[in-house]
Amino acid sequence: MGEPQSQIHPAPVQETRNLDDQAWIPTAELTSPELGHREPSHAFTRHQIFYIFVLDGLGAMLVSGGINFGLAYLMYTMQDTVKNPIRLFQLPNTLAGDAAVTTIIQCIITWFVEKILVANDLARRGVQPIGFISKPTTPWLRWLFLLPLLEYEEAVDEDDEVKRKPHPKPGSPGIIPMLVTFVQNALRGFLIAIVGFVLLWPLSVGILTIFGKRDGGDYTYAKRWTPQIFKGILGGVLGLLTTPPMAMFWLIKAGWESKLHFSLEP
Repeated sequence: MGEPQSQIHPAPVQETRNLDDQAWIPTAELTSPELGHREPSHAFTRHQIFYIFVLDGLGAMLVSGGINFGLAYLMYTMQDTVKNPIRLFQLPNTLAGDAAVTTIIQCIITWFVEKILVANDLARRGVQPIGFISKPTTPWLRWLFLLPLLEYEEAVDEDDEVKRKPHPKPGSPGIIPMLVTFVQNALRGFLIAIVGFVLLWPLSVGILTIFGKRDGGDYTYAKRWTPQIFKGILGGVLGLLTTPPMAMFWLIKAGWESKLHFSLEP
């Protein structure tokens, strides 16, 4: 008789609670090499604060301010101010109108830029998702965070486990879903632009009246350097104020998605 062969039994897969969806998932999924994100944080880390407020906030201020200064130089320096004076309110060269358009366009563009940059940094494991904020349950907050409405029924048993109806797996996105996603994201950039407009536009107009030359019921400006400095400062301040919340938005969403793969301590 030969020596008895030893049998190797696989270690039992330990089950871990998913705190977000209250579902039970095996820990084998928690260390899946296919997962791109790092484990969500339990609180703000120093690197997250640096990433949100320095890299994104101050970085956006410098980039947006420089771009807007350059655009203003091209827009106003070559103007025939005798034929088309640069005014505060009247067309065609209106600084108040420029401030409104700049706010809207910059916020929408910045929204998409942040979406791409944060996704890239998460995939490269350069920043942790924010994992200590619970998913909202109110319909309007779920809509705001691009989450599906709660259309399922929940039943809590004696062990406090939540049983849910499974959702169908999404198929490949077509042209219409992609267009809807684009519009949905542009709308959120526009909503931030409204907030930026309310905060900055009246203040900008008030400051511009100080540096303009009174002309009837309006103000006029030389083609250098008031328009360029004004547009540069507006773009920089707008980037400083709006970019960090956008970055946090995508880091929070990534934290919710990552909880499908990681177990978090309460």
